[in-house]
Amino acid sequence: MRVHASNYYNDPQTQSQTYLVGSLSRVYKLLVRLTFRDASSTMKIGVISDTHDRLPTLDRGLELLRGRGVEAIVHPGDLIAPFAAKRLLAWPGPLHVIYGNNDGERNGLKKVLPQIQDGPLWITAGKHRILVHHFIDWCKAEDVAAAAIIITGHTHEVVNERRDGKLFLNPGECCGWVNGRCTVAVLDTDTLVAEIIEVPA
Repeated sequence: MRVHASNYYNDPQTQSQTYLVGSLSRVYKLLVRLTFRDASSTMKIGVISDTHDRLPTLDRGLELLRGRGVEAIVHPGDLIAPFAAKRLLAWPGPLHVIYGNNDGERNGLKKVLPQIQDGPLWITAGKHRILVHHFIDWCKAEDVAAAAIIITGHTHEVVNERRDGKLFLNPGECCGWVNGRCTVAVLDTDTLVAEIIEVPA
């Protein structure tokens, strides 16, 4: 049976299917925009490391990062205890956390932060791939080669330098136990520039 084109497009079932496909397409495009940020857009990420159960500086560090308008938090290890990990639950945005060498209560930390994992952890922000590991010496050469930004902790020493077109970032220790200097970092993923911020002890 031949169906006239005008009858086909005027058919209620066909119109309904066309509307559904169009709606699904619009939803898909919206999800793509939400999931994959525009490559030219700027995203600020807060980096806080080696907090070592020192709750006052952990809280102040998080508050400073909130005030700087960061959209996500990265913690490259050494939270230590689950009670300290609970402080991160107040953060409303994306939270990326890995184990450090001193994070002995792994099961307890996992119960508080289900997303915590061993490094390496990969994050994509805008047009850049970010490699997160607890210690720079644990990063494989091929992983470093594939990353635009390398975030580490462990040494309690600030590193904020560009080498071979890549940003190597260690925010230093937020706890201040080793060097007496409590610091966090704000990373601009568009410019590959990080700012080290002093946290009042």
